[in-house]
Amino acid sequence: MRWGIAESEADACLEVASRTDRGVSARANALALRSDLSGPNLLRSLNGLSPELFFTAAVPLADDARVRSAVRRVYRYHEAATAPDLARWREAARRFVGTVDVRSFGRGLGAGAPVWRDVDAVTVDPVDGGLQIEVRAPSFVWGMVRKIVAALRQHDAGRLPLARLEGALRGRERLTLPLADPEPLVLYEVEYPFPWTVFWRGPTRHQVRYLDSIRSGLWQRSRVLRDIEPGPPSAGAGRGL
Repeated sequence: MRWGIAESEADACLEVASRTDRGVSARANALALRSDLSGPNLLRSLNGLSPELFFTAAVPLADDARVRSAVRRVYRYHEAATAPDLARWREAARRFVGTVDVRSFGRGLGAGAPVWRDVDAVTVDPVDGGLQIEVRAPSFVWGMVRKIVAALRQHDAGRLPLARLEGALRGRERLTLPLADPEPLVLYEVEYPFPWTVFWRGPTRHQVRYLDSIRSGLWQRSRVLRDIEPGPPSAGAGRGL
């Protein structure tokens, strides 16, 4: 592998805590690997792999530790909405808390016995321009957050009564739900019962350049959208033929 992290991928024994769909962003994730580098040197080498990846902390692990055994994972979904009915969103979100059957809220799950998962919290909060849906749970099935968001949308639109939602969550029936788009979803945090011991010293120049390019691109796109947004013609504007 590059930067002296390990001799090969096999030697690194790489294991990742959470996998996400294409298009989903991650503010925080965790991985475990074997390396002879010390903590600070390992972080420095990992941050040289790609300007799109930021490695912020490290901690030594026992050989039998499993990075996928996190205490909790936290996802956030950013829902664009001009006039959301916050009460309806929250009313449906509360139904997901506890031990629930996720067959209707995951991809690739069989139609047989219920698949139970514990959900710590599903909260809906207003933000500028829409809603922030946060889902906290020890573990997730594939597509679970995107299906939860789809269910909340269906209830808000009047297409999914609370009684049917409750029936699905308690294992009494199956729902057919679409997948919400992946781009507004962020893996926000992966929590462990131990503290991190080594911390990064800030972004490299390549990471700073990458962040600047992202911010510049977003600003330019917002200005272009403002220019092309339909509206009343300005004074003195020419008339098309």
